[in-house]
Amino acid sequence: MTRKSAIILLAGGQARRMGGGDKNLIELAGKPVLRHVLDRVDFANRPIMLNANGDPARYADFGLPVCADVIDGYAGPLAGILTGLEWVAANQADCTHMVSLATDAPFLPIDLIARLGSGLDDGADIAQAMSYTRRHPVFAIWPVALADALRKAVIDDGLRKIDDFTARYHCVTVEFVGTPDPFMNLNRPDDFDLAIEFLTKPSQDR
Repeated sequence: MTRKSAIILLAGGQARRMGGGDKNLIELAGKPVLRHVLDRVDFANRPIMLNANGDPARYADFGLPVCADVIDGYAGPLAGILTGLEWVAANQADCTHMVSLATDAPFLPIDLIARLGSGLDDGADIAQAMSYTRRHPVFAIWPVALADALRKAVIDDGLRKIDDFTARYHCVTVEFVGTPDPFMNLNRPDDFDLAIEFLTKPSQDR
């Protein structure tokens, strides 16, 4: 089967450890964290949607469609993934899959999307990223056909953890390596300080 994927950028977190606000709009080495993500990952002209709650105008400079969670209240990352799957189903009829990724990770692998897609080649339903034995369930590729099952799981079954949902399917991991960890995310002010150190090192040292 030919796969075509749309991309959902997840920005619905509450950033409590950063004191609230939008982590992905904080400037890091001269540009917002979200811009680092957009400049780094090879999106290959795939459709992209930003999942963010609140006033979408704050993301106007990025020129992306912005959709709030389709479920009221903060239901965690599964709500964002459901929002993405339903957006793809309604707006990108030629897309069979969706890649989800968080927007607070400025060192993502350039080939993230292509390699997640290759993780499905042996018949898996879902493929997730892994680095240094740690799984990263938010960074994953999903069949759009799972939208109805995920809506039922979140609303009827009350699921809130990605792992609880993916356990129902054949889910595999795709291993990534790098320095820093390519899935280093910025949760605390200290994380921003460390990221700036990596970004300002001479390229041969990174």
